[in-house]
Amino acid sequence: MGAPPHGHPAGTGRQSIRVTGRVQGVSFRAYVADEARRLGLTGFVRNDRDGSVLIEAEGESAALDRLVAWCHRGSPSARVTGVEVASREPIGSREFAIRR
Repeated sequence: MGAPPHGHPAGTGRQSIRVTGRVQGVSFRAYVADEARRLGLTGFVRNDRDGSVLIEAEGESAALDRLVAWCHRGSPSARVTGVEVASREPIGSREFAIRR
């Protein structure tokens, strides 16, 4: 089976995930990074000025689905009230980073 258009392996993708609620100041980004790395995903997580957290994650579709499911639960001290997901074109990220 060959690679799909744009040279990305089949079964991979990139998702933009915005998480709202009490997700800043509760180590949420560190937990996201740990979970994403455990799932073999690349990309980044950052706090946004509106109080939400933005995650750009790339990798196998099943792993992305598991990260989205994790985001609905969140870290122990977080209180997630919303999760919005949008598909993006993979860009070939090599690591998962925590951004400021």
